[in-house]
Amino acid sequence: MGSESEPYTVVLLRHGESEWNNDNRFCGWVDVGLSPLGQEEATIAAEAIAASGIKINMVYTSLLKRANITMENILQVANLNLSRDNVIRDWRLNERHYGALTGLNKADCVQKFGAEQVQTWRRSYNVPPAPMEDSHPYYKVIANQPAFAGSITAAQIPRTESLADLINRTIPFWKSEVEPNILAGRTVLVVAHGTSLRGIVKHIENISDEAICKIDLPNGIPFVYQLDKNLKHIGPRKFLADPDTVRKAVAKVANIVPGPK
Repeated sequence: MGSESEPYTVVLLRHGESEWNNDNRFCGWVDVGLSPLGQEEATIAAEAIAASGIKINMVYTSLLKRANITMENILQVANLNLSRDNVIRDWRLNERHYGALTGLNKADCVQKFGAEQVQTWRRSYNVPPAPMEDSHPYYKVIANQPAFAGSITAAQIPRTESLADLINRTIPFWKSEVEPNILAGRTVLVVAHGTSLRGIVKHIENISDEAICKIDLPNGIPFVYQLDKNLKHIGPRKFLADPDTVRKAVAKVANIVPGPK
């Protein structure tokens, strides 16, 4: 692994559609589960990984159950018999914190604030939403989530984040925890979230601050990187799905005012 003839392999996966993805709500750090479609997407992702022949031997995910459920589905369906030490859950892979927008419907926000402002909050590099105050209806919900107990302190929970803020927590973790295992020859799977994965994609592909804001990652479709000995990517990211499926899934997550279901 890692030689010119046999590069390192990394697989990234955004969790299956969540309950709040389905409701078109800003979710961030609220610990919601998967929608029925999301459950199906997790199974399809697991089958795609199994069919690819890629031998995963280390998994990283966030503390949030929409990612954890997706990951557990992959472990089961793809028959990955990994020890507990090789399945790492860490808050630094959590989704971006959407601050005061948490819980709000995206289409309603477009009506209230305008599409341009909402898109700035969603896709700009360094413009965070307004911070979450103590009085916010989801402040105590997030602070008291069982999944966080013993893994993150109240002081570490952000009040809001831009993509730049998220990268400042995600990439140091990637460099210190994930990259050494890649260099040790392990084939790593990371099951995380749209924005935390965009930060990792930016790092792997050396994408500019401006360009990363234009990238959307689909729910439930694994994508693969081949990395050289310096952990530079070799060729483009490869999705484990046909191009039409990928195109439709990307368009779905990019659309903040979805049509009728």
